[in-house]
Amino acid sequence: MKKDKKKENQSKVSLPPSGLRIVWNEIKRDKMALAALAVIIVILLFTFGGSLFLNKSQVTEVNIADSYYGWGEAGHLLGTDDGGRDILKLLIMGGRNSIMVGLSVTVISLISGLVIGLVSGYFGGLIDNIIMRIVDFVQILPQMPILIVFAATIPNYNAFTLVIMITLFAWTGSARYYRSFVLSQREREYVLASKTSGSSNLQIMFREVLPNISSMIIIDVILSVAGNIGIEASLSFIGYGLPSTTPSLGTLIGYANDPVNVTTRPWLWVPAMILLLVISLSINYVGKALQRAGDARQREN
Repeated sequence: MKKDKKKENQSKVSLPPSGLRIVWNEIKRDKMALAALAVIIVILLFTFGGSLFLNKSQVTEVNIADSYYGWGEAGHLLGTDDGGRDILKLLIMGGRNSIMVGLSVTVISLISGLVIGLVSGYFGGLIDNIIMRIVDFVQILPQMPILIVFAATIPNYNAFTLVIMITLFAWTGSARYYRSFVLSQREREYVLASKTSGSSNLQIMFREVLPNISSMIIIDVILSVAGNIGIEASLSFIGYGLPSTTPSLGTLIGYANDPVNVTTRPWLWVPAMILLLVISLSINYVGKALQRAGDARQREN
């Protein structure tokens, strides 16, 4: 009995750590990544948790009598804008909306890019060439001008429309990213063994290959969210993002287009700019830690 327990303990010790454990260990070793993760959690609680206590119609309600209050004046911690709207409430709602758009674009582009990348990398040959030429064509298109034209011409423009528009370009990077990993996996012994055992191509792709690139998926999701939030903020900044009635970090930063606001009313745009900068930097630090963890996972495989 003692020998059996000893062998069992030895086998447990010899097991390689799981992907999630490797990721967590890497984040714990990197103090900046750990702090960035804590910051991301605080921001999510601030935006999504805070928005639960706000009424959108009241947040965007215009009250000219309260316009341009400064920091802390008349009970407004971050002041008010030209319509008397509380900047703190707009920051909470705008941060939530920008993050939601970024997450939505990431999820849709991830699913479509993952499926296309799996098919392209797994089958290779003519199928791979056709798909990659389509990807190349979409990637060379001028993304921002096309999105601006869509935003200006599409009727009943809303947040869902914006998500679909950005996704039309966002999936190509994911497709090329996953294709490169699938190409390196398709000649592995476990894939060849599955083929000889009679498994279908779909089973091999989604049951065998997909789990082996799961760490790469996590990395892609984290890094893509920051980029997609930035795209939404850029479009809203120039007036072609979320509708004017929907708060956004980009629309708040857009107050800086007025030189008067830049010099005398910094409360209108500085908080949103800082929040966007902190989100981007925090996600970048966590993403780098995840990338190192993914590299370690690949070396173990």
